[in-house]
Amino acid sequence: MKVLSADFVTSAAAGGRADGIPADGLGQIALAGRSNVGKSTLLNALVRRKLARTSAAPGKTRLANIFRVTVEGGPGGPGRWALYLVDLPGYGYARGGADSAHELAAVASAYFEAGLKAGAPQQGAAMPEDARRAGPQAGGSRATLLLVDSRHPGLDSDVQAHRWLSRVGATPWIVATKVDKLSRADRVRNLKDLERVFGSAPLPVSATGGEGLDELWRLIAKAARESRS
Repeated sequence: MKVLSADFVTSAAAGGRADGIPADGLGQIALAGRSNVGKSTLLNALVRRKLARTSAAPGKTRLANIFRVTVEGGPGGPGRWALYLVDLPGYGYARGGADSAHELAAVASAYFEAGLKAGAPQQGAAMPEDARRAGPQAGGSRATLLLVDSRHPGLDSDVQAHRWLSRVGATPWIVATKVDKLSRADRVRNLKDLERVFGSAPLPVSATGGEGLDELWRLIAKAARESRS
């Protein structure tokens, strides 16, 4: 698979109107997670270029940033195909002491509500073997990736985020980031803890080392392909 282009489309303000969110039938993959969990870094690794701004400081992404990606071949099918990757603002960096789940709702609700109004189902699956739960969609499917730091399994803010996403119909795939920073023993233990907490095995990835990116692309391509079925 070759990434042909990756371009910024628009930003949606937290809690604001979402009129500019694309509704052209292409699949959309939203990346949600705590501040500094590595959403922007993972997005850049997926498209193999510096597209989203990254920072060591938490809370850098304050808007829902939407990117249109065009690829050729790979699991999305022969020829060229396209999708949107949506970098949602991180939760858990709560200015004013706001509850982290409420913060996620504030920054993401406009995006998910726009999908519901447009008739695009909010989809997710626990892991690759469960991806078949998502059926063909005429209006463009939306899937959600919930990124969690593999070094800190079962954080309350992540559990709250998963519950909130499930309540709005966006039950996510769980993606465990930064697995390259774990020892072998810690990796096995933490991934088991994450599976226990969320009820499904997470997909371990390393944006810096490249581990899990091909499998993640297969999940993303499946969602995008089904939106064109």
